[in-house]
Amino acid sequence: MSTPPPNPYTQPQYPQQQHPQYPQQGYAPQPQYQQPYPGQGGPAYGWGAPPPPPPQKNQGPKIALITLACIAGVFALSWFGNNVVGGGGGGSSSSGSFPAAEYQLTLPQSLLDGKYKLTGDLSDKGQDGLAGTSEANMRDAKAVVAQYTSQSETGALVISGGYGRIKDPDEARTKILKGAGESDGSTIAVPAKDFTPAGSEVTISCQVLTTEQTGGGTTTLPMCAWADDNTNAAVALTNARIAKQTPEEVDLKAVAEATLKVREETRKPIN
Repeated sequence: MSTPPPNPYTQPQYPQQQHPQYPQQGYAPQPQYQQPYPGQGGPAYGWGAPPPPPPQKNQGPKIALITLACIAGVFALSWFGNNVVGGGGGGSSSSGSFPAAEYQLTLPQSLLDGKYKLTGDLSDKGQDGLAGTSEANMRDAKAVVAQYTSQSETGALVISGGYGRIKDPDEARTKILKGAGESDGSTIAVPAKDFTPAGSEVTISCQVLTTEQTGGGTTTLPMCAWADDNTNAAVALTNARIAKQTPEEVDLKAVAEATLKVREETRKPIN
């Protein structure tokens, strides 16, 4: 009496085999329903049953990157063109002398001693935003806008501004921060404060914004700016830790020191 073929719908057990041999009568299960072998992917699940979803990861870094990407676009298309070059108040006028062009802003491949790597250069868009603007406070303007990201810091940094010949640096520094707070979805939570980091004579103005996120909620975003006779830029800096802080918890002095470091690494003499 012949032995009947094995039932193809009975779940096979392979306690000692790494590569079980299925019956050759055409009953081999399809790959998409194949149960993991012991030791490959943890506990077994029923035929066709999906494994449980992976645990949800911390969304802080993702939020930080989305925030900075949006800020970079606003910088490039609006803040610099409308709030720095445009002048319009603060004692600037189109008459009078402008300083000589001696320094420029550059975009090195990394910032803050290599922690942040260049991941996006939006300077061309920033330059397009300068078309047709007034030259009341800045002439021969060249836009510099870029985003940097850090794996070690789990965060991102945006520098936006430009270089040229600036008649009133104080006004330029004030306006670039003011423009940030007036952009869509942003609110100035901590007004601008002036810092002079130890060992420097450069004034760094810093504020804290809260920015609306797609899908609801807000993120904390500190931002600092500087301006001199030739260069003017704002630096927005955030990471998973800062994004979750209340605006009042942000250490603006530390952000000011980081901004001064960014200035040292990007501001170079014109050859």
